[in-house]
Amino acid sequence: MAHPIMFRDDDPGLAELREIVLALPGAVEFVSHGRPCFKAGEKGKVFASFGAGLKTGPGTHRRVDSALSVKIAPEELPAIDEDERFFLPMYAGSSPWRATDLARPDVDWQEIAELVDASYRGVAGKRLLAELDARD
Repeated sequence: MAHPIMFRDDDPGLAELREIVLALPGAVEFVSHGRPCFKAGEKGKVFASFGAGLKTGPGTHRRVDSALSVKIAPEELPAIDEDERFFLPMYAGSSPWRATDLARPDVDWQEIAELVDASYRGVAGKRLLAELDARD
């Protein structure tokens, strides 16, 4: 059974996120579990997704429809985990994925671009990374 679509193109932060993500070499958007996800290359790994669940207690959660989830480098996790703007998305378990709500009024889009870039670099292949580095 297919998941229902759980986003609209005018969701807060989605257009800005797409602009950042799709500027990366080979970045591909696809829908998984009803949400926009982004991978590095057609057959690459996922490095970002839009929309997440936040566990609020035993057996309870709430949807954060405008959340960005990215992979965080292990050495960056302690700082991210102390920052109240970030949370562990549901089903992430002990993985290095963290999320932040892009509907917040104080979103720092430069910071979001840096988080997306770091997550992308953690999964992209050598060819895509060389293409990205050649742009700098």
